[in-house]
Amino acid sequence: MIFGYSTNAFVKYALIESMEKISLIGFKGVEIMCDQPHLYPPEYTAEKLEEVKKTLIQNGLKPTNLNSFTLFAVGDTYLPSWIEADPARRRIRVEHTLACLEIAAFLGCANISIPPGGPLPKGMIRKTALSLFHEELAKVIPKAEELGVRLLIEPEPDLLMERTTEIKPFVREIQSPAVGINFDIGHFFCAGEDPVAALEELFEWVGHMHIEDIASNRRHNHLIAGQGAIDFLPIFQTMQRLEYAHDISLELYPYVDTPVEAGTTSLAVLAPLMARAGIAG
Repeated sequence: MIFGYSTNAFVKYALIESMEKISLIGFKGVEIMCDQPHLYPPEYTAEKLEEVKKTLIQNGLKPTNLNSFTLFAVGDTYLPSWIEADPARRRIRVEHTLACLEIAAFLGCANISIPPGGPLPKGMIRKTALSLFHEELAKVIPKAEELGVRLLIEPEPDLLMERTTEIKPFVREIQSPAVGINFDIGHFFCAGEDPVAALEELFEWVGHMHIEDIASNRRHNHLIAGQGAIDFLPIFQTMQRLEYAHDISLELYPYVDTPVEAGTTSLAVLAPLMARAGIAG
């Protein structure tokens, strides 16, 4: 297992500089934001992708995940989504995902994370939204299977899927080894769940994890580790007991003004707990 830090906390820096800073903090991995101002696929030529790969090698960083969730370049955090009524909008999401899969394969990244459908459109019933999500995923799953890159759906508060009871039947029904879950510890805590119990129930599909702290009110606001209410040690102990073999990435996008300090503090809190639980970071 490699512990990485997401570049989405470094949006005030270029991608190359962000990766260099993440390495200097002491992380061995990096989650790359596949959106502006970082690795937005339409803006990356073969030459620029070679530079990214070279920087990873030079800094001893493993790409833990390609974060393909946001689309600020053409929309916002959630839109265009997989479940919008307009097929042209859904097509933008599909094309973005296909491009991210290709880049992941080039960089040697095992997975990309994608939204859990999106916000439920006004007037659309849940059954229709789930059907649309299935239909659009069917357009990208063959490419993921071909490239050997996993599509990891990330449950998130207030979107189509945020809880164990919503994501489990969805991924189980797909029955593709290319589709799994990006397990965000804080998101399940926000949804009122015990992250340990959720991880145990979803473990067979989990291909990557996000970590951040959350306040005791469970409001969806990512915090520096140790500044919230999440008890991380039992989660790490569960990962060890279940023999978790994938990677984990720190996600602190609210700290764009102090990403180095936020990452340094979080690493100082989390690394000893990981060591105590017997998992390498």
